[in-house]
Parts: sequence; C-alpha cells; structure tokens
Amino acid sequence: MSLGPAPVRTEARASGAPAPRLGTYRRPSVASARQPGACRRPMRAYPGYVARSNDEVAALLSEYADLISITGGDAYRVRVYEKAARAVGGYHAEVSTLDVKGLQEIPNVGKSIAEKIVEYFRSGSVSAVEELRAKIPAGVRRLTAIPTLGPKKASVLYEELGISSVEELADAIHEERLRDLKGFGPKTEENILHGIELLQSSGDRVLLDVAMDLADDIVAELSRVTGCRRCTYAGSLRRFRETIGDIDVLAAAARSAPLMRAFTELPYVSEVIAHGEKKTSIRTTKGLSVDLRVVPPDSWGAALQYFTGSKAHNIRTRELAVHQKLKLSEYGLFDAESGEKIVSKTEEEVYARLGLPWIPPTLREDRGEIEAGLRGELPDLVTEADIRGDLHTHTDLTDGLAPLEEMIAAAAERGYAYYAITDHGPNLYMQRMTDERMLAQRERVRELDGEYAKRGKRGGMRLLHGVELNIDPDGGVDWPEEFLAGFDLCVASVHSHFNQGREALTRRIVRACENPYVTIIGHPTTRILGKRPGVDVDLDAVFAACARTGTALEVNAHPDRLDLRDEDILRAKRHGVKFAVDSDAHAMLHLDNMRYGVGTAQRGWLTKEDVINTWPEARLRRFLRKEAAGR
Repeated sequence: MSLGPAPVRTEARASGAPAPRLGTYRRPSVASARQPGACRRPMRAYPGYVARSNDEVAALLSEYADLISITGGDAYRVRVYEKAARAVGGYHAEVSTLDVKGLQEIPNVGKSIAEKIVEYFRSGSVSAVEELRAKIPAGVRRLTAIPTLGPKKASVLYEELGISSVEELADAIHEERLRDLKGFGPKTEENILHGIELLQSSGDRVLLDVAMDLADDIVAELSRVTGCRRCTYAGSLRRFRETIGDIDVLAAAARSAPLMRAFTELPYVSEVIAHGEKKTSIRTTKGLSVDLRVVPPDSWGAALQYFTGSKAHNIRTRELAVHQKLKLSEYGLFDAESGEKIVSKTEEEVYARLGLPWIPPTLREDRGEIEAGLRGELPDLVTEADIRGDLHTHTDLTDGLAPLEEMIAAAAERGYAYYAITDHGPNLYMQRMTDERMLAQRERVRELDGEYAKRGKRGGMRLLHGVELNIDPDGGVDWPEEFLAGFDLCVASVHSHFNQGREALTRRIVRACENPYVTIIGHPTTRILGKRPGVDVDLDAVFAACARTGTALEVNAHPDRLDLRDEDILRAKRHGVKFAVDSDAHAMLHLDNMRYGVGTAQRGWLTKEDVINTWPEARLRRFLRKEAAGR
C-alpha cells in the first residue's frame, strides 16, 4: 500500500533526487532577496539539484512579465515572457549549460530572451530586469505577494491611496476606502481579503513537491554515509500533506556523529539551528527548516511511527497502548510496569502488538483509520504501480511545451498501457484551436497508436485522442455533440468566471456532467494552492450528479492544484463517484507528478476500484462511453 517503491533508502539503494521545484508556498519573487516585500513568483533553486537553474530562470522571466505589466508595458510582450517562463520551467535540459543558440531551441525562447538568460548566469542579474525593479516602489511589490491581487491593481492601490503593506490594505478595506476606485467593489474587496487570509495562513509552508525534492536529495546523500543503516523522510511529508511546514528526516545508525556532520555540510545549508547527538536542525538557503534525528537500529520502527504522526493519530495509538498496560514512545513499545521493551524494530511489529494492521502513512490523520484497522477494514489503497495510464495531458498544439511524439514517447517509458492526449478546445481563445487542427492531431494520434500498440513495457500502449473542454458560464462546452462523439474521452474543466454565485456555479458543473460526452471533470474546484481558492460550489450536488451520470472526478496531480483535495475525495467516494488520477502534464517532466496525485488519492482512501485509470483498457473504454449510466 505504498506509493510505488518504499521510501526507505540504504547505501546500496541511494539515488539522486528528481528534478526540483523549490520555493515557498507564498511564492516569493526572485527580487525578494534584493528588495523589500515579495512578488508572487517563486525562486526555487537549491544548489545541488538537477534542473535547478530552470526554475530560477522561470521565476525571473515571470517576474519580468509582472514588472512589464505594472509599468504599463505592451500586453503582447508580457505574454511572450510568461510563455518563455513556462517553457524554461518545463524544459528537460538544464539551461545554465546552454549558450544562446542552445537556449533558442526551447519553445517560445527567442534571441533576446536567450541573451538575458546568458547574462543572468554570467553576472547574477539582468540589467533590463533591474531597470524595471528600480521604477516600481517597494510597496507595490509587497502587495503583489497577495494571492488574487494582480500587479495592476496593486499599482493603483499604491498610487491612489498610498497603500504599501498588507496591513494597510486590510485596514483600507475594512474602512471601505477602496470603493471609490474604478474597478474596486465589494466583491473585489472580498477576494482581496481572502487572498490576505491565504497569504497569512501559508506562513513559511511549501508545496508538497518542493519539500519532496529536497527530502529525496537529503535522504540520498545521508544514505551514502558510512554506518547509515536506514534513512527516510517522516512527518507530514511521509503522509503526503499538500503543504509542508518543515521536513523531518530519520536515520538509523550505531554512531550518529558522521551523519550529523554530513547533514550540516550539505551545500544548501545556510544555518545550523541546533546540533546534537540525537537531533540536528538546519535552515536551508531558501528558508526551509529540516530536522535530522538519528536512532539506534533496533528503535527504527517505533521512531518511524512516532515521527511520521500525525499528532492526532499518535494520541490514539498511545491510548491503545495504555489500555493494554503498555507505553508507546519513539524508543519502542514497553511494558508499563516493568519497563521492558516489547517491540521497536519495525512499524509492523508496533502496530501488530497494539492489535492493528500496519496503517499506511497517508491514512494517519485520525479520520477513522484506527477503527477501520481494529475491524480489519482498512482499504487496500491505490498505488502508483497500479496506474495504467494518464488521461489528461497536453502538447505544444495548445499550451504544452513538447510535441505530441515526445509526450507519447515519455509516457511509453513510464510503462503505461494507455495514454490520452487532451489539448484544449476552441473556447479558450488564446489557444487558437480549430476543428481542422484538432482533426489533424486525431489523425496523427491514430497513426502513432498503430505504432505503439506493439511497443511499451506492458506489451503495447494504446493511445486515446481526447480534449480538455472549457465549461462555459452556462454549463455548455466547446463543440456540439456530433463533433464530441469523435473523441475517445472528454475532460471538461472550469477555466473562467470563477466568481459566479454558488447556485450558478453548481448548475454550471452539473450541466457539464449531464453532457453524454463529458467523461471526466478536470480540477473540479479550480483551486491553485496559495494563489486561488476553490470556487464556491455545492460539492455534494456535484458529487451526486457525477454518480448519477457516470462522470469521473479528477484528482489533478499537479502540486499547485492537488484538486480534488483529500477531504473532498472522501465525501465524493461516499456518493459512489469514480475518479481519474491525472498529471495534467504540460511537459514531459510533469508526467512524474503522478506520485503526488496518487498520494492525495490515498489520503482520500481510494482503492484501485475507485480509480478508472487503474482499470484494464476494455473496462475503461466502456466507462468512457458512459455505458454504466445508460447514456
């Protein structure tokens, strides 16, 4: 019931970390190291990571796009830099190793942008960016840290009302001083206040993939230290929480000193907060705190159970121990009277002695897992190895970064049995989709399907030609039914008009579910973590409509989304809804995000039976035709 391979590393199994995506949950700007305040763009680079420069440059280009917008620059130029930022962030090769010519091979990167990237790595800054930074007051940059508040509105607030801090903005809203400004009304005030709440609640938390990339690297490095018997991450990261406050790393060794020394000498350590024999704490160069605890090998299981948490789960397990006249701690399970250690080497032993099966970390939130374990009714959770295919991905025909052929080849490398291409429909006008372009892609997909049907690690990979439709404000979608009938599947998503009233939004999504050709509702609440809240919709009505019409709900694996969230998955499952765990990949690297979607699905107690893209192809195709709902 793990997420693919077990996370515990040994010297023989140590491996490098995957490509990173590092930065704070509140997305500080590249400029934040140089300027007071923070923009919303992330600076994600940590020394020692694969592709670290790509994320750093992507953040710089995104910030430059913001700066152009704030200073009244050309909107087309803004979009050019936004597209370049996305392209660089998803590019497979590390941009710091490329010259101007090599950089121009990246989609949407022209000579001027390539020269700026080279300048950045040569001098540590870009003169054009610095010039615009100097023109914009620090107060405006502070305000752009607020999710839902764009750079133009931040500039108006500063110029018209002199507002230069989050606190001043909150006071001005409560005093209703914004309502005299053009474009600012009660609804805008409400949105900004919600953005302030998001900013304040996020603190120094980071997105799941940010923490995972760093933790994977630390575990790999420490696993190479002589004497390290075991090493893994614990805490909320092991439970796959969507945001992480700090990272807990656990190691087993007879001597802790070599591990503690190696830990403090990692290249991205900016400060050693505490240094001890059992625990050492560091802060990284980007502000993320990491704790390392070293325990004797025979205490490994008890320590891993204890430091994985959650606090609520641990309270329940300690209560079970007390009722059996036992004492449970990070050192082991002991007889309460004699103090004799009973078990401690493995988590399985600890749980078994308490009368429980081993409980997967993703369930350890005191949401019924103890009771289910005592009854022998824990779910057999879906794993990444169960996923047979990805049903929501994009190519460079719309807003993806890689050609169709490259995305398909990358999917085949993952061993998928089937793979869907779902570029955007024409109602997202900036994607410039037409009937002719979509039909031409379908023809090419059919050709490649013939080639890949006999290739791949499962004895062949079948290709599905799909589309991501836009759910219009009235619940309609991009094409009439006769055109939709030609697709193998249709994902339908809300991409605009997020501020409709609750009833209208609910009716809008329910109507999309009722379309006989819509088979999956993509990123159902539309949330973007730390930036945009989920829409105000009656989710139970949506869940009931999905169950009634045979429409699956997506668990979007992109770490910025993780939508549906785990609590909503639990509710939807009770309605009898089926789910699709999809990467929503816009680049080949994004296919690896599937692990985060599976982790979220596990937190929602999903099994293989609940997830349609674990099913054999024939069963999946029947579902995609909505046969179960009699459509």
